[in-house]
Amino acid sequence: MDALVGLVSSPTLWIVAVILFTLKKGVYFVPQNRGFVIYRMGKYTRTLGSGLNWIIPFFDSVAADRNLKEQTLLVPHQSAITKDNVALMIDGVLFIKVIDAAAATNNITDYKLATTQLAMTSMRNAIGTMELDECFQNRAAINAEIQKAMLEATQPWGIVVLRFELLEITIPASIKEDMERQMSAERQKRSAILTAEGEKAAAIAKAEGHKASIVLEAEAAREQQVLAAKASKESQTLEAEGKAAAITLVATAEATALRTLGEAAATSEGKIAVNFNLAQRAIDAHKAIAKEGTVILSDGKTGDNIANTVAQAIAVSSTVNPR
Repeated sequence: MDALVGLVSSPTLWIVAVILFTLKKGVYFVPQNRGFVIYRMGKYTRTLGSGLNWIIPFFDSVAADRNLKEQTLLVPHQSAITKDNVALMIDGVLFIKVIDAAAATNNITDYKLATTQLAMTSMRNAIGTMELDECFQNRAAINAEIQKAMLEATQPWGIVVLRFELLEITIPASIKEDMERQMSAERQKRSAILTAEGEKAAAIAKAEGHKASIVLEAEAAREQQVLAAKASKESQTLEAEGKAAAITLVATAEATALRTLGEAAATSEGKIAVNFNLAQRAIDAHKAIAKEGTVILSDGKTGDNIANTVAQAIAVSSTVNPR
């Protein structure tokens, strides 16, 4: 007992205890993605980063422990009025990150609350600049506008707004019914347009098919006429060539006969034969005239000529056919 009392009353023990307590108050192990804001006698001095850090005990203190990770803040339902005076209920989600732990501690009391309130105000302002249809069609534009407005406002707080997303846009029941009727009418309109376009395409295809059929029939008729004309021309050509060949043959035969007669007539016997032939033709001509009428006109010399011709013919016949 006396030993314990002596140990407690030992100055060395108290010195060691004070040193250990001082070390404990002065050494800080800061986790990853955390920032410790240090005040010295009530005034900001520095921000401790992750790892082993040392501060002056009893003079320095940790005023705030800030999370440097990306954080999600829900923006509660609130009312907003569009440009065409339609009341909407909207909510959203906000993604932020603390980039300056000292500014988030020294420049703003509660950066999360302030950022949420700023998001609500920015949403109402963005919705107020658009009509109802634009709010549904341009959600990405609304998100970008809200994020841009918040980036400028939160910069002094050491916070960066990474992105903002509208979660839900709720419209009044009456407006919803009107929109449903409008969409139904739009669908019927599109259906009628598609039906009309289909009928138009079918009519065009039918007309083009009929046109193509007429063109093909006309081309076939024209080709048939061309073929018929070619055949007729070839037939006429062959017929003309045949007639020309026949005329040539007749002319050649007559020329040969005349040449033969001429050669025969060049002799004395040929001359007599020619005169005999002429006399026979003259007698035949007189016989034909006598058959046609009872009166025969003569110049008075015809008889002598006929008699002489007959005599010559008899002489020729006697010479050619001697008994």
